[in-house]
Amino acid sequence: MKKKLVVLTGAGMSQESGLRTFRDMGGLWEEYDITEVATPEAWHRNPSLVMQFYNERRKQLYEAEPNAGHIGLVDLEKDFDVSIITQNVDDLHERAGSTKIVHLHGELKKARSSVDESLIYDIDGWELKFGQKCAKGSQLRPHIVWFGEAVPAMDDAIPLVEAADILVVIGTSLNVYPAAGLVNYAKRETPIFVIDPERPQVYIRNVNYIQEKAGKGVEILKEKLKSMV
Repeated sequence: MKKKLVVLTGAGMSQESGLRTFRDMGGLWEEYDITEVATPEAWHRNPSLVMQFYNERRKQLYEAEPNAGHIGLVDLEKDFDVSIITQNVDDLHERAGSTKIVHLHGELKKARSSVDESLIYDIDGWELKFGQKCAKGSQLRPHIVWFGEAVPAMDDAIPLVEAADILVVIGTSLNVYPAAGLVNYAKRETPIFVIDPERPQVYIRNVNYIQEKAGKGVEILKEKLKSMV
């Protein structure tokens, strides 16, 4: 039976695909203050701005391609039972070919009802428009978990980490909760690998640091894991 390898990915995972990270922008995304575009209050206050922001992100995503890090994680499925828990809202893991993915913070290429969060729809193309409504007649909003909203996918993510034989963390500062708290659910004996040019400023037990970007880091990880198959 293959060992369970669980991978938690953050914005640094997609950086080499040309997607800008919140961390790099000093709290801004392309000149936008996050409180103006990524909170429920922002949606109620200025829905046009929020819609424009996510349409621009979606348009950029259609121009991006999976990088060596994404593809390297797919290769690991040959030897491990790989589950990916991502904080990213892009679909680069899917497009690379990973088969088990939990999106903690939603998915950029999907929209959902603004009155019933169980009603989720694929967006046709890069643009979500006003007037596009759910089956209950309400305006569709981006299928994104905004700051201040609950993260229901944690219910799927926690059991995966608890059962992990190996935990890998890629491209996240481990400062955004509740996702950052996932490492605390790993068994005490579970080895943890952290791939990031900068070490997260948090304590992690049983940790191996690989201070590289995602692409090079996953390549090094694959070598380290050969003895653990």
